[in-house]
Order: sequence, then structure tokens, then C-alpha cells
Amino acid sequence: MYTDLLIRIKNAQAVNKTSVFSPFSKMDLNILKLLVNLGYLNGVEVKKNDNKPVIRVNLNKNKKIKGLKFTSVPSRKISLRAKDIKPVKGGIGFVIISTSAGIMTGHEAKKKKIGGQVLFEIW
Repeated sequence: MYTDLLIRIKNAQAVNKTSVFSPFSKMDLNILKLLVNLGYLNGVEVKKNDNKPVIRVNLNKNKKIKGLKFTSVPSRKISLRAKDIKPVKGGIGFVIISTSAGIMTGHEAKKKKIGGQVLFEIW
């Protein structure tokens, strides 16, 4: 689940680790690729460990995750229309949304006029 993955990354960055491992899921991989594009991570690799796929996340020492806010949880799904998407922390952070066109930032979703389920905010 992406919540566990993001907390692992934040904790590893806090103690200056260079990489962290997480169980594989397609959703996690898509979120990690988005975070690489945003500059929070250096890279992502899928490896096999005991014939089970795992994700190795290479952390960025220059740009660290300062905060996370999980909006949607399994018991409460929060969805927004494209016109209701607002900037996070005055434009410093990003809102990550799961749309019908894939996982993207709130800015991209608003530009494409696509709403979706709000996963989390990161800054």
C-alpha cells in the first residue's frame, strides 16, 4: 500500500539512507515514477528477492519529503472534480490524484480537466 511506502521513504530520508526496499505493486510503482519526475527520488528499480518482486527506491539527498497528508484511506475515499483541485501549501507541495487516465499531480489533472480520487498531499 502506498501509505506504508511513503512513510518508509520519509523515515529513510530522515536518517540519510541512500535506498529503501518495498514490496511490489503496480500502484506503488506508478506513484514512485511520479515522485522521481517531481524530484523527490533519484530512481526506482524492480528486483527479484526470493522469487518475489520488490521495489528498490534510490533516495534524493537534496530534496527530501518534509510532510505528507493522506487524504483518502480505505474507509473514506475523497474525490474531487477538476475545478475543485486547489494548490497545496501555496504551490510548494503537490496533490496526487488517481484518475481514469492514471496517477498524476493535481496540476496535470486540472490541466487535462480530469477529476479523481485524492490519494495524498506531499511537500
